[in-house]
Amino acid sequence: MNKHQESTGPADGQQITLRGPAELADALPYLMGFHPDDSVVMVALHGDRGRFGGRLRLGIPRAPGEWGAVAAQLAESLIAGSERREGRPDAILIFLCQDSPDGASGRVTMERLRPFAQSLRTACGALDVPVPEALCISDGHYWSYCCPDVRCCPPEGKPLAMPGTTVMAAAAAYAGIQVRGTLRDMEARLTPWQAPDTAAAQLRALDRAAPSLVARILNDRAKDRVAEETLTLARTLMGRLGGMPPAPEVVSDVGDDQAVDDEEAAAVILGLQDRETRDKAAAWMEGPDGHHALRLWRTLARRCVGPYGEHAAAPLTLAGWVSWSTGDEPGARVALTMALRADPHYTFAQLLHRACNEGLDPETLRRCLRGEARAAEAVEEAGVAVEAEWPGEAEILTPSDEGEAAGVSAGVERPGTVRASVGAQEPGEAEVLTESHEGETVGASPRSERPEKEAGAERPEEAGNVGAAGAAAETVTARGPALRVRRVRPAVSGTRRRGSGRRTTGTEGRPPVPGTARTGPTAAGRRASDIRRYDRRGTGTRR
Repeated sequence: MNKHQESTGPADGQQITLRGPAELADALPYLMGFHPDDSVVMVALHGDRGRFGGRLRLGIPRAPGEWGAVAAQLAESLIAGSERREGRPDAILIFLCQDSPDGASGRVTMERLRPFAQSLRTACGALDVPVPEALCISDGHYWSYCCPDVRCCPPEGKPLAMPGTTVMAAAAAYAGIQVRGTLRDMEARLTPWQAPDTAAAQLRALDRAAPSLVARILNDRAKDRVAEETLTLARTLMGRLGGMPPAPEVVSDVGDDQAVDDEEAAAVILGLQDRETRDKAAAWMEGPDGHHALRLWRTLARRCVGPYGEHAAAPLTLAGWVSWSTGDEPGARVALTMALRADPHYTFAQLLHRACNEGLDPETLRRCLRGEARAAEAVEEAGVAVEAEWPGEAEILTPSDEGEAAGVSAGVERPGTVRASVGAQEPGEAEVLTESHEGETVGASPRSERPEKEAGAERPEEAGNVGAAGAAAETVTARGPALRVRRVRPAVSGTRRRGSGRRTTGTEGRPPVPGTARTGPTAAGRRASDIRRYDRRGTGTRR
């Protein structure tokens, strides 16, 4: 058995030393914040004592033919991300976590994944970074791919330690750190209903509400009224959920589903498809309001059944934002990943997911939302109607871009040259690393972006698309600099807003003449499922 000493903390802080594969296997859920089932996890080590650095997680690709290419991308991404953050890693640990279908043939699973483990070791070695240990964790046992001695690494594997009996468990309990269960359990709380009866009833409610609500949302004169009705109903439902007695999560979810009827859920789900309405709902992000709103967004995400699955992007993104705002980063990544799985081009989810993965502090964004909420209240009291500005008209720039543009609303201090506009209308304008594998928690958008892994000491994961199967990888990043936000005035009609990626033109590519009607199909007769975003423009990119 290979013996190692790895430190979980920085050299100048409190450290926990892990000795040997047994303690490494036990520490994995505490490093990730959940049990990473159906995943490959890679952890960068720094220094002579093996201090933990960046962590990368990828849903294990189902097709063995993809393993070689995926391994090369993951090794390159983790090493490159570590170099940007903490320097080149001195070693990498590899964990392959997957239970057998029957729960009793972990050794078969271990042997089936051995070529993948070997590909990962080879890819790291090709980049001059050694792999001192590679473990397979399956059915409550672990195996070492690096130790050939059957005396310490028997073929039947060694059992994992009892929960709560290791040094990592004791340190986590002392620090108040809790493991959130398995990735599968976390995703189940946000997955649309599958039971035929309940799903069919909710689908009928959505079908009944969609024609009238979509038409009103697309009508400039009725749009504000729909937003008001949506937010009022959402506030009513939050109060109803908040009045229910405390209960365990599973019981609480069942009670929340029963407290919201199908027609109410349909009205709020459709109303949140309007970007401005969704942005106003994002102000419920802390305190009792945040807790109650999170329960409502989870409930609504479970109601986006059948062809309305794409509509779940809005409540899932709000759930991710509230989770991140309240300090639950693993839960935030799960929700934001599922939002991007529902709609890969949902810009709000893309940028929140990226900001969370960059280790940015959400407080700056909270201050912005608080200011907008206070401004809206003042406007209502004065009886004046204005259109609120918020991160929908902002940009996130890397440091290299900050000196180039005036009109930047937010800066992300991160090496690179990626610029993303929160209000982008074109899918290519806001690129973020997301996750999309069936067992993932944070992941890759189904688009063909390469994974970009960031290294850090304590942040759960960022993901990228790897391989033809669309599997996704994620990394843990250290908390970075604060997100800087300032408001940007809307551009004059008919001109190009910096970073927006759109220009208002007529049907022949020329700016429309004031007073003329814009040609095109009317809202009447358009199917609700064909409308990607409900706003005045009726464009095809969801924000």
